[in-house]
Amino acid sequence: MKKIYHLKSCSTNVRILKGLNLKGVELQNIKEENIDEKTLDFLKEKVGSYEALFSKKAMKYRSMGLNEMELTEQDYRKYILEEYTFIKRPYMINEDKVFIGNTKSVVAEAVASFGESNA
Repeated sequence: MKKIYHLKSCSTNVRILKGLNLKGVELQNIKEENIDEKTLDFLKEKVGSYEALFSKKAMKYRSMGLNEMELTEQDYRKYILEEYTFIKRPYMINEDKVFIGNTKSVVAEAVASFGESNA
């Protein structure tokens, strides 16, 4: 499976997608259709924890007071499934490889895996 979950309104996500070869890649805008349980559990198995997938930069993280709570793995899972803003993005799946977030190193690994855009 080649699939990229992104936020269409995020300029960083748009820039990253423009740099990738998207031939044969399914795109899913997470604002319109959030991640499902099966995919979230698959990503967790690949990266080791739900916390590693959770975005503590999300505005709701502080506004909901989550930054002052001791969250468990099940809490992270629950919040990610409830609200798309709580997952790091984009998250990209290329067969058995996953790339989470938008750091330079992650984007470079994704480009190496998916290939560069011809545009």
